[in-house]
Amino acid sequence: MKVSIITVVYNAEKYIQDCIESVINQTYQDIEYIVIDGASTDGTLSKIDKYSSKITHFVSEKDKGIYDALNKGLKIATGEIVGLLNADDMLASVEVIAEIVKCFDSQQADAVYGNLNYVAAENTDKISRIWQSKQFVRRDIETGWMPAHPTFYAKKELFEKYGNYSLDFGTAADYELMIRFLYRFKIKAVFLDYLFVNMRAGGVSNSSSKQRYLALKNDYRAMRRNAIPHPLITLLFKKLSKIPQYLHKN
Repeated sequence: MKVSIITVVYNAEKYIQDCIESVINQTYQDIEYIVIDGASTDGTLSKIDKYSSKITHFVSEKDKGIYDALNKGLKIATGEIVGLLNADDMLASVEVIAEIVKCFDSQQADAVYGNLNYVAAENTDKISRIWQSKQFVRRDIETGWMPAHPTFYAKKELFEKYGNYSLDFGTAADYELMIRFLYRFKIKAVFLDYLFVNMRAGGVSNSSSKQRYLALKNDYRAMRRNAIPHPLITLLFKKLSKIPQYLHKN
């Protein structure tokens, strides 16, 4: 199975090399690597250019944000399976994609998700949070559970059938898409107990009190859109569910 990996980047010259190398060094060979740049103004483009022979599709132009850029990547993608890797992040080992494909094949899954570590930006050996996931049942979503979006690999046909990322939900667009697939349309998603991604700590949705408020508001709207029955309770549990992630540090 061909796997399309989409990296969206804007002004990330400091970390983009780590991201790209973690993809091109995978042992699994049938990877289509798509890089969507938002017209970076720093040294990002020169870093990307060093790997031009390893990148299947590259686009650099202004966009409407992360999820607009991801949708551009989805439009280009020709793989049977699609995943994303943020420009600041890295696949955790060279076997990640091979393990994901094995799981799709053996479980006849619509989607596969796994585990994620939050790591320090300048010392990626230092773990600040561990997102240990689990095999979910549909009711888990009503109690605030969600997979880590950077570990969420899905069949391309799901996007064609159920839609891409909605630009109406701000930084909650990834959450809305996952609960749309998992809860509303009841796809078969399988948990693979394997570390997929080392993610540098930070993120737009947590950058200020205003952004945190908007993220909460958009989470609530995403729940309402997908008919989660008690969205305020779900919102509370969603925030509380992150506490255990901070109890596993090195």
